[in-house]
Amino acid sequence: MPNSADRGRRTREQLIDASARLVGEVGWGAVTTRLVAERAGVNPALVHYHFASVQELLSTAALRFAAKVLEESADALREVEPAEGVERIFEDLTRFTGADPESLLLAEAFLAAHRLPELRSGLSALVADFRGRVADWLRAAGVRDADEVALLLAAAIDGLVLHRALDSSVDFRAVAGPFRRLVES
Repeated sequence: MPNSADRGRRTREQLIDASARLVGEVGWGAVTTRLVAERAGVNPALVHYHFASVQELLSTAALRFAAKVLEESADALREVEPAEGVERIFEDLTRFTGADPESLLLAEAFLAAHRLPELRSGLSALVADFRGRVADWLRAAGVRDADEVALLLAAAIDGLVLHRALDSSVDFRAVAGPFRRLVES
């Protein structure tokens, strides 16, 4: 039988998961304590027991999701050469339509980061870590200007997802060739 600490951790996780899904469905500004509690199947008072505010809860959910996506992307590159890695990155991006809940969560988080200093700081650290890991990977493979190429790649990923939200015909794979040439030693 789970103890109260285990139940508390499980409830906290349910709240984080529910809020992440809701941001993608209704938007950051429309997520309320009651809506999160209803989706998580818990008493609304538990939202404020675990989080000081809905903004803190949403920030936690967005940072956790962004960390997971960036970690998976960086880890997938470790075992391949840069040319194959950029192909893989742009192929993996096809799962993001720009209108799917995950894309919307990230887009909403980036917008909210302009108003929420802790979220901005957290996202900034995650993105900087991702760029650093990509730059290290590129540098280890002998790619010139590894830091700059990593910055271009990260910015391209963000921009392409935003472009696809506006134009579903955007094909991420179309830019894989130019990036492949950029990283060839």
